Amino acid sequence: MGGRLGLLVNPIAGMGGRVGLKGTDGPEALKRAIELGAKPVSPKRAEEFLKELVGLKAHASLLVGAGEMGEEEAVSCGIRPEAVFGERKGETSAEDTKAIAGKMAEEGADLIAFCGGDGTARDVMDAIGRAAPALGIPSGVKVHSAVFAINPIQAARIAARFLRGEIAAVDAEVLDIDEEAYRAGRLGIRLHGYLKVPSEDSLMQRSKSIGPEVEDEEENKRAIARYVSELMGDGSVYVVGPGTTTKAILDELGLEKTLLGVDVIRNGKLLAKDAGEGEILRAVRGSPAKIIVSPIGGQAFLFGRGNQQISPDVIREVGLENIMIVATRRKIASLSPQRLLVDTGDADLDEALRGYARVIIDYGEELVIRVE
Repeated sequence: MGGRLGLLVNPIAGMGGRVGLKGTDGPEALKRAIELGAKPVSPKRAEEFLKELVGLKAHASLLVGAGEMGEEEAVSCGIRPEAVFGERKGETSAEDTKAIAGKMAEEGADLIAFCGGDGTARDVMDAIGRAAPALGIPSGVKVHSAVFAINPIQAARIAARFLRGEIAAVDAEVLDIDEEAYRAGRLGIRLHGYLKVPSEDSLMQRSKSIGPEVEDEEENKRAIARYVSELMGDGSVYVVGPGTTTKAILDELGLEKTLLGVDVIRNGKLLAKDAGEGEILRAVRGSPAKIIVSPIGGQAFLFGRGNQQISPDVIREVGLENIMIVATRRKIASLSPQRLLVDTGDADLDEALRGYARVIIDYGEELVIRVE
């Protein structure tokens, strides 16, 4: 296999996730994330991608961004880049992403793999348009666009197949989300444009769907909420993930839910609102606990998209057997293929979560569905 592969890493993408900030777009958000103890996410994800690519004997020449925008990750994996674009900087910006992506396209990259979230996808699209194919390695908090692989390992497999000429490129949606509104608990999504991405449906995520709520679905949520609330009087600590289905549960309990955040309750009382990883860990340690999550509409992710506060450490502390999944019938019916996905950033935990899981879909009704 030949070809030229560009690797562009947004080093700050995803840092706000575990500390509950919903993102790191803008200097103030990044500063706050660092103050809360956030650690870089993208470098590790980029290295996972490169190591898998090497294992696949993908002999493409590598074009990278300078310093922590790709060069350091390549060197860490024992790869000598063919070319380095940009300048080493202590702090990088969207303008660096755009400049490097544009230069890679000009230099004839056959595929530009970028590590980040929706904001990074938007910057890459603004820089290259449809001049070169691109592929997202998911590492951001907001990863709703259809340009991302399911995880870094699958991204490497897609890249290898594309560079071997086995699959073509197709247009995929880049979604634009207002991060300030997102941090305030409102989810406003609009189509920003398209990137050309390798066509590999089984290994790519779908874009997030937000459809109109219909009365039958609202009643379905209320029925799920009544059922789950009846199970919650056992003295356990409940870590409740984001979403309208989980919000209905707290509505039933007479509590205010952070729509896009994670809340912690026990015996009908709110212990922590819009909690980060550290606060959740303090609440669950030494106590029986359960996690309640609902898959993202259209995307099917249980963990790793928009709920990074429920980290691998949190999941292990609570126990895999104490995860409760809730979803309306309409949401489950919309999944194509019929599966749920996980991408926690911990390969061993992802493997342990895979298999089959029970999903509460109505009052006293459950469905068994595969987790991949």
